[in-house]
Amino acid sequence: MDESRPFHRILLFGVQHVLVMAATPISAVFLMSATLGLDDGLTVDLLSAAFVLSGAGSLIQSLGPWRFGPRLPFVMLPGGAPLILFLAIAEQHGLPTAGGAVILTALFCFVVLPVFSRLLAFFPALVIGTMIVIVGVNLVKVGAVLVTGQPGSPGFADPGNLGLGMATIGFTVVFYLLFTGVLRQLAVMLGLLAGTVLAAATGAIHAGSLTEGQLVTLPHLMPFGAPEFNLLAALPLMLYSLASMAEATGQTVINAEAVGRTIDKRTDVPKTIRGDALTSLFGGFFGLPLMVTSGENIGIVRVTGVRSRFVTAVAGVVLVAVGLLAPVTHAISVIPSPVVGGTAMIVFGVITVLGVQMLGRSDLDRHTSTFVVAVALALGLLPILVPGVYGGFPPNVRILLESGVAVGACVAAVLNILFHHVRPGLAARLTRTRTESDR
Repeated sequence: MDESRPFHRILLFGVQHVLVMAATPISAVFLMSATLGLDDGLTVDLLSAAFVLSGAGSLIQSLGPWRFGPRLPFVMLPGGAPLILFLAIAEQHGLPTAGGAVILTALFCFVVLPVFSRLLAFFPALVIGTMIVIVGVNLVKVGAVLVTGQPGSPGFADPGNLGLGMATIGFTVVFYLLFTGVLRQLAVMLGLLAGTVLAAATGAIHAGSLTEGQLVTLPHLMPFGAPEFNLLAALPLMLYSLASMAEATGQTVINAEAVGRTIDKRTDVPKTIRGDALTSLFGGFFGLPLMVTSGENIGIVRVTGVRSRFVTAVAGVVLVAVGLLAPVTHAISVIPSPVVGGTAMIVFGVITVLGVQMLGRSDLDRHTSTFVVAVALALGLLPILVPGVYGGFPPNVRILLESGVAVGACVAAVLNILFHHVRPGLAARLTRTRTESDR
């Protein structure tokens, strides 16, 4: 794991990690752009920032300066789940408030880190799995809108766009079916490339921006203006950060097992979380949602057996270079939305499956667990499936109610406490009281 090789020897392994994770930041930025109606210049700027911050975060996690980063082969990217919360905050309160919410949440992670292990008792797999399922459904819906367009808008469900989106999904399925090993891991990216080629062949790409002569582009600090800080607006994101910290715990343990390293959870896990929080803190100033470690890249380590953390450090260097090279970011930015949407639906569909897998480890044979999940899913999916259902409520109340992720997490956490902590305690106390009275 700590073995370093010459740069050219590990460059290809690093590029492989980049190809595996690249669809996620591309999808994230395109979702932001389409949902919030951002112009092309701002989209390119955010795309550049996403790659640069992903690279910087990968370097922090892999090299572990001071108390940041566990020195494990990690790659970072803009998180899929926090992206939905970021978009919800931006739509309700504006982009400056969304950026401020990311900064507040990063600082919140630093503050609660010393006691987060106690808070995890209220966020078992039952709660986190429910939250991730809601997040995944929401993300798939948003990815689908990239393919179809907004309902009621001109060109909604255009057959050509639907064809591109479905073809991209079809290409991905074919690649995953035919290939094995590393190429199968690259199926999502290969599907994106194949969809882009098809779009170019059908004249769906407008490459005018590629003719710009600029070679290097630098992400702009505070692209939405000075951040605005609203604790109430940031609350759903802060709530999710507890689940993200729990996920980082599992990822650190799994990654350490993959590279054959024995770790101390009390010291190494906080380093991962600090790396996430530091990268997210800077990302907030560049207009990005929370940054998280990539589970897909942990899978690459397990599949290939290449354990060196310097490989993911090189991947970090490549990501920074991609973000700074203007022709590359401009080329990525001209990929049609239906192609990105088709890719996003698969990538974010995986998130839903991960949530289902987590629920499968949550003892759903217990009727109380099934009831907790059912109620949390019903209330969490309500604002997603019926947009505007809380439109008549006061603005401050709508902040929480219209965030399906926050509602689902809160309901699941409260019901889990009531059914699995409070109720058994009361039953035990009553039983003890009856026994003593019988005596």
